[in-house]
Amino acid sequence: MGKTITRSDLANAVHQQIGLSYNECSQLVSGVLDEVTDCLVTGESVKLSSFGTFSVHSKNERLGRNPKTGVEAVITPRRVLSFRPSNLMKKRINAG
Repeated sequence: MGKTITRSDLANAVHQQIGLSYNECSQLVSGVLDEVTDCLVTGESVKLSSFGTFSVHSKNERLGRNPKTGVEAVITPRRVLSFRPSNLMKKRINAG
């Protein structure tokens, strides 16, 4: 498994590609990620062309079971984030 990519790594990649100062690139990456997060918090889907779609789904309260002990418990309602990669992303990943 490869290295985890961080905000700093993304800012550094933008810095090398575009040539802006590292601080400007760091602010740019943070701004983009903040905008994506804000849209998801309000319930909007975020579609990035040739990458994929992030969306938020609501799950209702349900009865679950602790797999270790077998004790039943109520799972509270919550919102979950899902990501669906684009077909282009799937092809690139499967090509190696």
